[in-house]
Amino acid sequence: MALAVLIGPKSSNPEKLKPFECGSEPIGSPRGRYSVKFYQVAILFLVFDIEAAFMYPWAQLFTRLSLGAAGTVSFFGFAEMMMFVAILVVALAYVWRKKAIGWD
Repeated sequence: MALAVLIGPKSSNPEKLKPFECGSEPIGSPRGRYSVKFYQVAILFLVFDIEAAFMYPWAQLFTRLSLGAAGTVSFFGFAEMMMFVAILVVALAYVWRKKAIGWD
């Protein structure tokens, strides 16, 4: 690899050094800064999206979670998910109150 770097062709020009964006001229600096708000909303979206994805396996197993000993109906599975949703609602209320998810 070092030999290829040393003896390889070295033809560069300003056209080759320009950033390429799908055939269109780049607008602004490629090193532009994003607002912290963008990252904050993205992380919060991921957190709440992943937690919502945890509800799917629970829904699949709900009938097995709802059966207690000797085939009796148990509210364990339902109470478990309601506690999970309550924690989500409290977290969402906290984030909303801190104005972390609203756009200005």
